[in-house]
Amino acid sequence: MLVLLVIIFASYMSMGLSDSLLGSTWPSMYVSLGTSEANAGIIMMIMIAGTILACLLNDRAIKKLGTGLVALVSVVLMGTSLFGFSLSRSFAMMCLVAVPFGFSVGSLDAAMTNFVALYYKARHMNWMHCFWSVGASIGPVVMAYCMERLNSWHAGYRVICTIQLAFSAVLLISQPLWKLARRGVETEKRVEQKSLSITEFLGIPGAKPTLAAVFFYCGIEATAGLWGSTYFVLIRNISPETAARWISFYYIGITLGRFFSGFLTTRLSHDRIVRMSQIIICAGLCAMMIFKSGFPLMVSLFAIGLGCAPIFPNMMHQTPDNFGREYSQAIMGKQMACAYVGALLVPPLFGFIGSRMGYGIFPFFLSAFLLAMVVMTRYINRSTHLNKR
Repeated sequence: MLVLLVIIFASYMSMGLSDSLLGSTWPSMYVSLGTSEANAGIIMMIMIAGTILACLLNDRAIKKLGTGLVALVSVVLMGTSLFGFSLSRSFAMMCLVAVPFGFSVGSLDAAMTNFVALYYKARHMNWMHCFWSVGASIGPVVMAYCMERLNSWHAGYRVICTIQLAFSAVLLISQPLWKLARRGVETEKRVEQKSLSITEFLGIPGAKPTLAAVFFYCGIEATAGLWGSTYFVLIRNISPETAARWISFYYIGITLGRFFSGFLTTRLSHDRIVRMSQIIICAGLCAMMIFKSGFPLMVSLFAIGLGCAPIFPNMMHQTPDNFGREYSQAIMGKQMACAYVGALLVPPLFGFIGSRMGYGIFPFFLSAFLLAMVVMTRYINRSTHLNKR
């Protein structure tokens, strides 16, 4: 199981490696493609749409193929899509390749998350998501090296493609381990996964607040990462260069938070960790409202990232306990789809509101979503006890 856990962590890191490429490459990419700078949003929306679709279909794929084979196919599809990006010479081709790329990300994400929720501890879930952050940090570094040395973003995509396809060989060799892992767990954990329609799922106690909670959480995480620099520059008069450096502390906070929260899960319950995390986010938002410049303002974004870090992994790890192990894959896919809907819709919503009311509402906008998430997580705890009887 330890070898398989390392492979799972590497799978998630490989996903982060690919996820972070578009944002770091786009300033050079859109010029060579002859398109508008704003069209990055269109490509991102296409990717997320593919991801949502994959999450909704994931339980059927797992039932037919098994987690190991779904992971292998996802990584191969991801690597192939990256190769397609490297060949792209037009915006239309980028949009076309974005569909299978998003599908591969959603399929791998939902499969790995449910497998760890079923067969591993909460600390492993936190560390798995931590490895995504590590990969997301390395991806832009690899791309920057290729652009500086080879003067080509196409080469950067080919390098990451090569890494993904090489890793797919590891997944191919490891296929027997996935079956052994399921046979090796206790009898009560070896359950036959069942499918659920969206209507059936919504009828389960706690389902609706769970979807709402992950929607609000991912809205906070995506909006803070996308608009934090803009808030610093336009409202706090921080230079763009400084703001770009400061936003990295947000992602450092997420990475460190997920690493250390893995140790906290051995002593604290999921619910208590989530509550503590929400308090840390609140403290970060208060600091952002109070301080106008300097070190405290920089730390505010770090605190928001630190608070965000454990929430999603711990909520996902509760899924088998809250809704039953036999339904976990079906429900996990729907939760992941709703999470990506939040990442898709909330940042543009803030951009629309901020352009009309002023970007100074940034911390207040995040606070409203935080309050909604707090209410939903409290309601989840009251509702899901009916499923545990």
